[in-house]
Amino acid sequence: MKNWQSIIVGENNNLLETMKIIDQSTLQFAVVVDVNGRLLGTVTDGDIRRSILRGDSLDVKITEVMNPSPITALAGQSRNKYFRIMKTKKLKQLPIVDKNNRIIDILFLDKAVSNNDNLVVLMVGGLGTRLRPLTNDIPKPMLQVGGKPILETIIEGFKQYGFTNFILSVNYKKEVIQNYFQNGEAFDVNISYIEESKRMGTAGALSLLPTKPLKPFFVMNGDLLTQVNFEQLMHFHMDNHSLATMCVREYEYQIPYGVIETDGVNLVSIKEKPVHKSFVNAGIYVLSPEVLDYIPKNQFYDMPELFQKLLGEEKNTTVFPIREYWLDIGRMDDFERANLEYKERYECSRKF
Repeated sequence: MKNWQSIIVGENNNLLETMKIIDQSTLQFAVVVDVNGRLLGTVTDGDIRRSILRGDSLDVKITEVMNPSPITALAGQSRNKYFRIMKTKKLKQLPIVDKNNRIIDILFLDKAVSNNDNLVVLMVGGLGTRLRPLTNDIPKPMLQVGGKPILETIIEGFKQYGFTNFILSVNYKKEVIQNYFQNGEAFDVNISYIEESKRMGTAGALSLLPTKPLKPFFVMNGDLLTQVNFEQLMHFHMDNHSLATMCVREYEYQIPYGVIETDGVNLVSIKEKPVHKSFVNAGIYVLSPEVLDYIPKNQFYDMPELFQKLLGEEKNTTVFPIREYWLDIGRMDDFERANLEYKERYECSRKF
């Protein structure tokens, strides 16, 4: 039985407080009620990420973020009828309310068997020149953070959500990766390899896949540490009927001067050292199989070029904001930071 009482959120709670409640629960869902327990709305992980994309403050009231008109069912009916409603409406959760709209139960449509057989393609062939001399003898994804290769932590992250089918795109010092992981059996996953005989970019290497995947698949750079929920990411891609989804990360930068706004020769305002926020590419993607038809064969082609092409043809592309831990290990200070943060971020929250 689900402990749905743990996901009750008051109408005066803010976005940050609700995020903590959702993250602490395995249900990835919350309900918003008034002081009398009456249902005001529901909040999903998708609602939170859309709020982040809008630029909402973490202090915004959750009533501004929630879905104020969720589908509910009246108490006193059979469970079979409730689950028929969920199947017909394609619902993952169904609040059960009394005649006064007070919640008395929440039903969840569990998957009997986790069937996350989507392919994961990891780009691990880079030279890692900015991390030399550490990468003189080993490829960057094999650098150790927290006592194990970065790539092993990435694979464990996918495995945590049931994704166990991997293709590694290798080039520089490929034998180091292949000798360590082999076919993946020792790590309880399936691993095969494609080899870039020349630099082909993060999208061009996909033209080397031996067969076209039957389902949407992940593509991820092999020098990232993240605790993104890959299952939520895949659901987001599919729920939005997207052809290509790019994970993005909010990036802040401060202009170290007073910024002047003018109207002709007149001074209008002065903003002292303003902070600007933008979303940047996080190096994690979900692609539907038909995207492979847009990738040229045997030539360098980067993922931003692919997305620009899809945008130019008005294909449905989406962005998934990462609110979880994320670190691109591109420079020496990033590598040092990763080792400092590993124990807090991973060892204290390991689920398997």
